[in-house]
Amino acid sequence: MSLATPGSIQKLQAALHAKAKEEPDFRFYLLYDKVYRKDVLEHAYARCKANKGAAGMDGERFEDVEAYGVERWIGELAETLRKKMYQPQAVKRVYIPKPGGKMRPLGIPTLRDRVVQTATMMVIEPIFEADLQPEQYAYRAGRNALTAVREVHSLLKTGHKQVVDADLSSYFDTIPHAELMKSVARRIVDRHLLHLIKMWLDAPVEEGDGRGNTQRTTVNRDQGRGTPQGAPISPLLSGLYMRRFILGWKQRGYEERFGSRIVCYADDLVICCRWQAEQAMAAMQDMMGRLKLTVNAEKTRICRVPEAYFDFLGYTFGAVSLGKDRVSLRGYASIQEECAADGRRH
Repeated sequence: MSLATPGSIQKLQAALHAKAKEEPDFRFYLLYDKVYRKDVLEHAYARCKANKGAAGMDGERFEDVEAYGVERWIGELAETLRKKMYQPQAVKRVYIPKPGGKMRPLGIPTLRDRVVQTATMMVIEPIFEADLQPEQYAYRAGRNALTAVREVHSLLKTGHKQVVDADLSSYFDTIPHAELMKSVARRIVDRHLLHLIKMWLDAPVEEGDGRGNTQRTTVNRDQGRGTPQGAPISPLLSGLYMRRFILGWKQRGYEERFGSRIVCYADDLVICCRWQAEQAMAAMQDMMGRLKLTVNAEKTRICRVPEAYFDFLGYTFGAVSLGKDRVSLRGYASIQEECAADGRRH
C-alpha cells in the first residue's frame, strides 16, 4: 500500500536532499528533533500500519494501539524521544524459507521501534539518497529490480559480456558496525541521532525454541556486526555500506581498467566487464575483504555470455539459441513484457 507523504514532510525532505546534493561535504547536526515531530511520527505510524507487519516480542499489535488511542500513543512516544528516554526492545527473530530449502533469518522489531525507525529513515534518507551511486537499485524511488535487470540486459548488448556473478555470504548479518557508523557520521554529526542508530544495531535478538521458551542473544553487539533484515532502517544502512564498495571500485580505476559496470540490488551484485574478468573478480574479492565482508567462493563465478548463462534477480541471462554475433536471453520476452507493464503502471 502506498501512502501520500504530507506536504510538511515533503518540504523537510526536499530541503535536506537539496542541501546534501549541493554540498557533498556538508554534515548535518540538527536532525534528532525532526524524528519526534508530530507529523513525522504520525506518517511513520501510518506507513508501518500499511505494511501490516506482525507483532514484535512485546506482542503489541496495531489493534492494541487503536484501542489505546493512536494520538495518545504517538504523543507518549514523542515525549519519550524528546526526553531522550527511548530504549529499543529486543528484536523477534523468525525464519522464512529460501529457494533450495534453506531458511533466511528475519528480524521483527516491536511496533514502537518500527515507528521510530521509520520516522528516522524519513528524516535521513533524503540526505543519503544524494550520495548513493547510480549502480544501486534497491529501495530507491524510481528504481526497482526490473530497472536493474534492464541495465544488465543493456550492458550485455553493448559488449560487457564477461560477467562476475558475485555472491556475498550473509551480507546483512556481517556489516561491521564501526565502519558502518563511520559512513553514517560522514554526513550526520547529531550525536542523539547517531545514538539511536547504534542502539538499533546493538539490540538483542530473541527467538523461540519451539517449546514455548525464548532465548535472548546479543551477537550483534558482542561481535560488532550485523543489521537485522526486516527492520525498517536496515535497507538504508545496508545500501549506505554497499556504497563504499561501489565508490571505491571507481576511485581505484577498476571501472576503466576492466571496462566494467556494476549493477547492484541490495546484496545481489554483478560486475559486467568488457575484458579481464578474472582480474576484476580478484579485485572485488580483495575489496570485500577490506570491507570485512565475505565472498562466497563456491557461488561466485565468471560467466561469459553467450557461451554460458547466469541468474540475477529472478532472470536467467545467457544463450538460448546462438547465431553469429548474437546474444539471446532466457526470459527476454518476459523482461520486455514486464518493462511495458511497468511503464503502463507509471
